[in-house]
Amino acid sequence: MMMRMLEAGGMPMLTDASRDADESNPHGYFEFAPTKQMGPDADLRWLADAKGRAVKLVSPLLEHLPSGYDYRIIFMQRDLGEVIASQNTMLARRGEPRSAMSDADLAGHFGAHLQAVRKLIDGHRNMTAIEVAYTTVLNHPLDEARRIAAFLDRPLDETRMAAAVDRALYRNRFS
Repeated sequence: MMMRMLEAGGMPMLTDASRDADESNPHGYFEFAPTKQMGPDADLRWLADAKGRAVKLVSPLLEHLPSGYDYRIIFMQRDLGEVIASQNTMLARRGEPRSAMSDADLAGHFGAHLQAVRKLIDGHRNMTAIEVAYTTVLNHPLDEARRIAAFLDRPLDETRMAAAVDRALYRNRFS
């Protein structure tokens, strides 16, 4: 959702066609395959091309970002139960097994990971982050688009960003 909003607002993107849209994510994944290779010995020359562009990166990979760049991180937050339900649905669609861990153990593991990521970001002067709640974006897309544009300090089309939010995709939720 966030990458779609940024693209609609006019943010340059660094993506490729490495993963097609599907039933789980009909608007596409906005991924860039080299990010999946990040690690201590990875070739990160692509980062030079990423300057000024949005790049989707899963949080466990943040620790591998080199210190030679400044990063503005939009840290999307969603109810962990909803995240787990969404992942389980996607795995079932693909015919892949669920995690061997219980949902409660997964939620505990994810919660600890989120705290570690916050600590990592806070410990790096070259990383600035804004936390954006998934449900807040769904319920107040224009307000959140304005907040994100201000954080990025870029002239983005906030109205188009808000219009890119597709509430119909909020399928795995708790009341």
